[in-house]
Amino acid sequence: MEYRYRDASEMKDSGVEWIGNIPKDWTISRIDKEFNVRNEKVSDKVYPPLSVTKQGILPQLDNVAKSDNGDNRKKVCVGDFVINSRADRKGSCGVSIYNGSVSLICNVLTPKRLHPQYVHSLFRNYYFSEEFYRWGSGIVDDLWSTNIEKMKKINIPIPMDKEDEKIANFLDKKTSQFDSIISKKEVLIEKLEEAKKSLISEVVTGKVKVVKTADGYDLVKRSSDEMKDSGVEWLGEIPKNWEVNKFKYVAYNTNSKVKTNSVDNYIGLENVESKTGKLLSYGSSKDIESDMSTYFDCNSVLFGKLRPYLAKCIVTETTGICSDEFLVLKSKKLLSTVLKYIMLDAYFIDLVNSSTYGAKMPRVNWDFISNMKIPVMDMEEQLLIKNFIDDRKTKIDTIINKTKLQIEKLKEAKQSLISEAVTGKIEVLN
Repeated sequence: MEYRYRDASEMKDSGVEWIGNIPKDWTISRIDKEFNVRNEKVSDKVYPPLSVTKQGILPQLDNVAKSDNGDNRKKVCVGDFVINSRADRKGSCGVSIYNGSVSLICNVLTPKRLHPQYVHSLFRNYYFSEEFYRWGSGIVDDLWSTNIEKMKKINIPIPMDKEDEKIANFLDKKTSQFDSIISKKEVLIEKLEEAKKSLISEVVTGKVKVVKTADGYDLVKRSSDEMKDSGVEWLGEIPKNWEVNKFKYVAYNTNSKVKTNSVDNYIGLENVESKTGKLLSYGSSKDIESDMSTYFDCNSVLFGKLRPYLAKCIVTETTGICSDEFLVLKSKKLLSTVLKYIMLDAYFIDLVNSSTYGAKMPRVNWDFISNMKIPVMDMEEQLLIKNFIDDRKTKIDTIINKTKLQIEKLKEAKQSLISEAVTGKIEVLN
């Protein structure tokens, strides 16, 4: 389906800031003129529970926490538009393709004449989302909401001559094309991440050998004659010239405390990216209530004790303080970066995770990790391993970051096209 941008002579001011200019033959109307409000109370035993998400209206998953008030929900029919009224759920809305029920905090509307898929695109575009938020009231985001009476007063554009149906069909095709490209790029990122993890695992467990070349580094698969049984299940075979030591003989847990206000840099679990060994940002020590905090110095290895399956592990580049949910480790026999890569190995993480205690907030303790056995190699090989992984990881991460940027641009282009279509800035030609 083709389209063109309308020129200025074909447009008029809508008089509504979030809409801007619209075609001269379009009109503006209030939501209460174009929709009926559905307020029928039902039970989720009769009408299956639906979730209102940023991906649209979906059947509620079995593992989602259920409300104790399942007999007091709003009915939803196929073709109804549903939006979560709370600001902390901004963008959670869509036209339902299911009959079911939703929470009472949702607004449920039935279009009188507009095509449901046009409504779906109109109300899910960024500018309407901001307008909907503007009509709300409350104290903070999780209490700020836009009730149905306020929502009914919002002005929306009304296409002429069934143009809403043409727009709906056009956007269905175009957004599917965008989504297909985005999906392929997301799969590429997943494959690159897996390749990176596999590569690091093979190197730090000695399955392949790093060799220096004129152009940089290369990998050579070790022969069976070069390997021996490590006696450690998660490691398997290792090179004959490597050793296996208990963790506590390779690194120690510092467990040092300082006054919270004496150090600037703070690292919480939320500041460390899962499974990548990357620090996202420093947090603020001003939010810490305790007078004393866990201290780390430069070149320490921080490993998250809480939910260790998240694999939050970094090497510090400065001094600072961190959450008590980190082990602060100083390496004695391994380069800190090599120790970090060993601790990020999927098999290491799986073993650590199998030892956790606490059902809701699983943690690992130092006693378990301290007695785990890990590989130790000579310093020359450690340097080769560090330099190779750093180099290869940088190259892979560069591709990943470029792909992520492409995805963001595609998403922006998709949202821009939707916004321009539903407000008439573009005309669908066929």
